[in-house]
Amino acid sequence: MDKGKKRTSPGVLLMEGWMYLHGLLPLSYHRWWGKVLGKALYKVFRYRRDVVMANIGRSFPEKDYAELKSIAKKFYIHFATVYTTMIWFSACRGQKGRERLQKAHLVKIVTPEVIHRLLENRTQLMVLSSHTGHFEALGGFALFDESGTAGFDSTQFGVTYKKLKSRFWDQVIEYIRLAPIVDIPGMEGYLESEQVLRFALSHKDRRYVYCFNTDQYPYQGKAVAIPVQFMNQQTMAMKGAATLARKLDMNVAYMRHRCNEDGSFEISIIPVAEPASSMSPEEMMQKYYQLLEEDLRQQPWNYLWTHKRWKKI
Repeated sequence: MDKGKKRTSPGVLLMEGWMYLHGLLPLSYHRWWGKVLGKALYKVFRYRRDVVMANIGRSFPEKDYAELKSIAKKFYIHFATVYTTMIWFSACRGQKGRERLQKAHLVKIVTPEVIHRLLENRTQLMVLSSHTGHFEALGGFALFDESGTAGFDSTQFGVTYKKLKSRFWDQVIEYIRLAPIVDIPGMEGYLESEQVLRFALSHKDRRYVYCFNTDQYPYQGKAVAIPVQFMNQQTMAMKGAATLARKLDMNVAYMRHRCNEDGSFEISIIPVAEPASSMSPEEMMQKYYQLLEEDLRQQPWNYLWTHKRWKKI
């Protein structure tokens, strides 16, 4: 996290002010609005609908068109609700905001004992996440441990991101993602992807949990890609997180996201490599995609299907 970054753009300040005021409305309102917006994105605006239908169709060739449409409709509601509740999340600031977030149970870690065990026998843990569940709320990950038994706090957690080309949106997204933790002394874990290696090397003796979203199409010219099988298709996978974990001999785990009927989300941590040196980066990434595919077969709408995941394959 760049401590020296200041938001001086009037446009950014206006956007942040609007989100904060709008975010003070009840969570139930944002969930309702997400359903309305999701239906509009599917039926009226047809936002990336061709991409969504192509991705779902190739991933579930055994399903007929009616089933694919049903998945797509549910996806758009899920997709829209993630972003409308992001606005609510952006208003969870300061100690009162943290209390508001935990009281709402928007996201809950259901396997804190697994995290505790993985941190007990290794100083650091690499968590491989994906664009499932409430993937934009991961800045508050430590706060989702309602039991307080996972063995780490917000100053010992870092989530990586890729800097956006638009400075405006880059600052707005940071404002949202860090809302409940930005005021916590010692919090420095919003890590731009190009700075992660330097940060990790300088913090290698600290207890720390790293979170990487590793399901994107590899960043052109920057990530070393490997081919894996995922959802019936050859898929190019980034292995930077697995390589870093192996280099520093961390434990490695997969972050499983489940959507509940009431609109809340649950996170489970599934061990992948204990420690990373016991597997190659290629083996870790294959295991990661196997687990992700299992999840998508359980909840096929619970993924970012608008992403052009299989381009140039």
